[in-house]
Amino acid sequence: MKSGLFPETEPFEAGHLDVGDGNLVYWEICGNPEGKPAVVVHGGPGSGCTPMHRRFFDPTRYRIVLFDQRGAGRSTPHVGDFATSLEHNTTDHLVRDMEALRSHLGIDRWLLFGSSWGSTLALVYGQRHPERVSEIVLVAVTTTDREEIHWLYHGAGRIFPEAWERFHAGAGASGRDEDLVGAYYRLLNSPVPGVREQAAAEWCRWEDAVVSGAEPNTRYGDLRFRMGFARLVTHYFHHGAWLEPRQIISDVHRLHDIPAVLIHGRLDNSAPLSNAEELASAWPDSELVVVDGGHLASEPAMIEAAVNATNRFCGK
Repeated sequence: MKSGLFPETEPFEAGHLDVGDGNLVYWEICGNPEGKPAVVVHGGPGSGCTPMHRRFFDPTRYRIVLFDQRGAGRSTPHVGDFATSLEHNTTDHLVRDMEALRSHLGIDRWLLFGSSWGSTLALVYGQRHPERVSEIVLVAVTTTDREEIHWLYHGAGRIFPEAWERFHAGAGASGRDEDLVGAYYRLLNSPVPGVREQAAAEWCRWEDAVVSGAEPNTRYGDLRFRMGFARLVTHYFHHGAWLEPRQIISDVHRLHDIPAVLIHGRLDNSAPLSNAEELASAWPDSELVVVDGGHLASEPAMIEAAVNATNRFCGK
């Protein structure tokens, strides 16, 4: 049976949680106040949640929690403003924010739903707080290992050579093997506004190119979003998400007995299927679902698999 997105739904509760360091994290709750708790961990880093994220869950059965990771979306301060420091914005901070939000909302255990970078953050949170996780659903699986980062900004250039040449030139790189993430990270932290804005435009142009079959992301047309997204992605990836090499694979035993569905597109050029296959192989409690799609959770095949998974975990 094919499953599409559930009808649009609006939050019945929302707010900003003070998580320290001057950061207020935006959160909202939709669906059934007495339903099964689930939390959406958005991608990027820096994409923020959208109304579509609410629609992966049956609103009559789930208490659906969405939040914008610090510095992104409706959280404040926003890193699209250059005056906003990234000093207190790391994977450890985001994990602590999630746990603070769970406690604030009085939730004992919740289902984790993450896509792309959100799958990495969900996995790290789950490995540190397995007692707080009921199930996990991941779409476009990533572990943000340095090999994955290198593929996305170097290896994928073999598939999109013209776009990569422009991306490489935009970094001002002197050689083909130069660290392009590091180069853009430096440009995006330039004191010259024009330099930052041009770097953000080139970064987002490559992001559009490498997502297989995608229409241009209209949110990149907004300067504040574009700057915030590019700053956060390069900040996290330049630092390897503050994870040890192969950390998530090495620590997958901490997720023992947590049921999971891993959904990945066989046409995903930005995160090769082999990454998801390796994670599934190391995690006996997980099921890998391979679909005819790319990287975006909004693609029909990804939606069908994700909704099937959330329906299964609520007993529908």
